[in-house]
Amino acid sequence: MTAKAVKRAFKYRFYPSGAQAAELARTFGCVRLVYNMALAARTQAWTLRQERVNYNTTSALLTGWKKTDELAFLNDVSSVPLQQALRHLQVAFTNFFAKRARYPTFKSKKRSRRSAEYTTSAFRWRDGKLTLAKMAEPLDIVWSRPLPEGASPSTVTVSQDAAGRWFVSLLCDDVIEQTPASGVVGIDAGLDSLLTLSTGEKVTNPRHERCDRKALARAQRAMAKKEKGSANQARARLKVARVHARITDRRRDHLHKLTTRLVRENQTLVIEDLTVRNMVKSRSLARAISDAAWRQFRTMLEYKADWHGRNLVVVDRWFPSSKLCSTCGALAERMPLNMRSWTCRCGTVHDRDVNAARNILAAGQAVTACGDGVRPQRGNLRSGQSSLKQENPRATTGIPVL
Repeated sequence: MTAKAVKRAFKYRFYPSGAQAAELARTFGCVRLVYNMALAARTQAWTLRQERVNYNTTSALLTGWKKTDELAFLNDVSSVPLQQALRHLQVAFTNFFAKRARYPTFKSKKRSRRSAEYTTSAFRWRDGKLTLAKMAEPLDIVWSRPLPEGASPSTVTVSQDAAGRWFVSLLCDDVIEQTPASGVVGIDAGLDSLLTLSTGEKVTNPRHERCDRKALARAQRAMAKKEKGSANQARARLKVARVHARITDRRRDHLHKLTTRLVRENQTLVIEDLTVRNMVKSRSLARAISDAAWRQFRTMLEYKADWHGRNLVVVDRWFPSSKLCSTCGALAERMPLNMRSWTCRCGTVHDRDVNAARNILAAGQAVTACGDGVRPQRGNLRSGQSSLKQENPRATTGIPVL
């Protein structure tokens, strides 16, 4: 049995006092302002002078801004979250120039996430109590689970969600025990069943958003009737946000339990490379696809597989997993979405999803055995293809058609 040292974030809810809430609200506002001003300065420098501004330049600009009368209030909050905002902007530009992300956008007071990041120089961790800079008392944290024994946070992120809840995330060193596993499984994502495994198991789709759809519609109708900008509208908006938060929490909890079970039971996991960004363009299925959260499922599976030393293989999105017979290898000519079972010419009756999961597993095993080219190339998207029926004719060359 081996172990792996990782950086792991532990998130807890906390209840600030009035003074702490006011201090954090000021910090959130200053972080947003500094980020937007730095983004405007970098954009203007490139537009007017074709000059790339880096983190060091924006840090010098921040020093100058603090000395002006108009922005002297930036000195009232801790300087560390402001510097961290500039570092986050630098990362955003790095990702943009590497073509991994779009151009950075300005933070909005109403829509953007309210958060501030503190490094070790801006907080005190003593006897299991956390005190942030500019605060006299420690935060009242609800310790829903213990931190790793002897752990000391290296970074603390404080945030407030749209429902008004306060959270603190502590980044600590942790050790993950990598227990051996012998299972190999192919995973097909769907809507009728959230996941279908190559073993034949089907994971029921809980459809969290659909379960709370009536409550969400009722809260949204009530908010629409309130006068814009009034206190009543603010309270109604909070009720809408709480419904959304309940949906999000239940979905995340379900995905965490599901991915943890899959990673603990299997040494090799094979999934499809789905282009969720294109698939949600379907007006009839966008809501259901978003509720299934396939992208979030893959993200969790990726980092948990890395933690536990598992092999995660991603099959190319154009691989015809649904149309290919997992018994004889024949390819069906057409396979509409409403066809949930079909019979191959070899006589095998297939459940569409189970057959797809078995084909995905076979393709993944080809990767690990001989390096077959089904690993997706990110960013190399083929145009002119249906966003739902992701099967390229070139991927089926040489396969007999029924």
